[in-house]
Amino acid sequence: MPATPPSATPSRLGPPGRDAGERAADRPSPRPPSRLAPAVTLVAMCLGAMTTFLLITASVSALSAIQDDLHVSPTGLVWIPSAYTLLMASLVMSAGTIGNLYGRKRTFLTGAVVLILGSVTVYAAHSTSGVIAGQLVSGLGGALILPNSLAILGAAFPDPHRRTEVVTAWAASSGVGLAVGPIIAGVLLDHFHWNTVFLSTAVLAVVTMAVGAFVAESRSPGGRLDIPGQLLAVVGIAALVYALIEGGHDGYTSGRILTAWVVAFAALTGFVLVERASSAPLLDLSLFRSASFSAVMFVAAVSLFGFTGVAILSVLYYERVQQLSALDVGWRLLAFFGVYVIVAYGTGRVIRRTGFKLPLTLGFLLGAAAAAGFTTLDPHSPYSRVWWLYALFGGASGMVAAPSTAAALVSVSHERAGMASGAVNAFRQVGSVMGSSLLGALLASRLQSHLPDRLGAHHVPRAAWPAVEHAVSTGSGGGAAPPSVTAAVADAFTSGVHAGMAVIAVVFLCAALAAALLVHNRPHHTTASASN
Repeated sequence: MPATPPSATPSRLGPPGRDAGERAADRPSPRPPSRLAPAVTLVAMCLGAMTTFLLITASVSALSAIQDDLHVSPTGLVWIPSAYTLLMASLVMSAGTIGNLYGRKRTFLTGAVVLILGSVTVYAAHSTSGVIAGQLVSGLGGALILPNSLAILGAAFPDPHRRTEVVTAWAASSGVGLAVGPIIAGVLLDHFHWNTVFLSTAVLAVVTMAVGAFVAESRSPGGRLDIPGQLLAVVGIAALVYALIEGGHDGYTSGRILTAWVVAFAALTGFVLVERASSAPLLDLSLFRSASFSAVMFVAAVSLFGFTGVAILSVLYYERVQQLSALDVGWRLLAFFGVYVIVAYGTGRVIRRTGFKLPLTLGFLLGAAAAAGFTTLDPHSPYSRVWWLYALFGGASGMVAAPSTAAALVSVSHERAGMASGAVNAFRQVGSVMGSSLLGALLASRLQSHLPDRLGAHHVPRAAWPAVEHAVSTGSGGGAAPPSVTAAVADAFTSGVHAGMAVIAVVFLCAALAAALLVHNRPHHTTASASN
């Protein structure tokens, strides 16, 4: 979901929010006896991160095949990637606490098992509800893997400079997962049923477990789970996502959607009240007294909002409008994901010299320009005309990955770095689920609302309109349609892509403004030195 991966933490900050005595408990116990142990740990954690992000783009690439087979409505289709990122966003902070209490390796491996169960559930599914249920299970597994893989690296590599290198490699592996997801999905869809795409994730998770079994255990006892806060967070985010997705179909003021809005507002309000009263909150709301911290949470969410949104809109555009295969789409998106990986890795290594404002502000401005450029797409736009826009947007997203995490940590005191790290990861996942749900719902709504006008413009007989609209709204279209109908649907679909890209451009401009005006510009070695 979702996603831009969490990026490198400042090199001298150490495991978040604890003093030297507690950090000693963070180190692997017993100490790995082999010189290969650090390399094995790095490989296992990178495999885990890659698997969680690969599932995001692989599942998006399979959407058209799923729709054709299961006759999923455009609204129902949005739920498939959103279900995965929804659970990730809701549970990622508690998953880190579970790892601290019960063992990070144990939690990491449990997450891999759960991810396998979720992928197998989707593989065996013969209905939309089965696919969504499997994605929810997979989201739980991803939430258990993601924060604990990063925490294991922090414990296994106590040297601050070495830790920065391995965490940067971990972040890059997440980008590799995003990049290869569409390629793997495309190859499998060319030869097998769409279910096999999800089985590939299970296979990679098995490999992750096999390598991860040799990783040393680490933990940090002393905290406790904030169960009331966690339950309220899940209910609030789920109700909000439900209202965004289903409201695009039923209308945002319909009875059940209004009920969802009320539930979301009540749950999130309750979350704020519970967190303010808790002695061990899931999210310390006093952190938001820092204008820089609040701005960083916003830009972190926006970065994943746009990244996920562009991925989903692009895959559906090429598969549904230009009728390309999933593999052809995967190759086209390499310019997007590949440049992201390279720039994210490079930016993570230079922000100590550039500070945070420059890459954040410039990245969001370039991303807004690229998103605005995508609004010029038409149903017949050749890839040669837009490949550079994908490269530009990928580079822009890569520029904000590392600075957003580092800026979050220098926006708070050293003792609160752990909470800040968890918060920025959670906000990223919230941005990812908002990108898939809001922009997906906007695309579906725009498609249905503009279709009658486009049918008329392409001189489709009015008597045929109800059948075409029903086929589009239910995903039940099959067989060859007349050229005029195909052109009308392509035009309406493209207008939905334009609307989504325009929203991304506007939100990115807002993020650029927030980064330029509010984010602290202290390179992380400055904060670290001050705390020593």
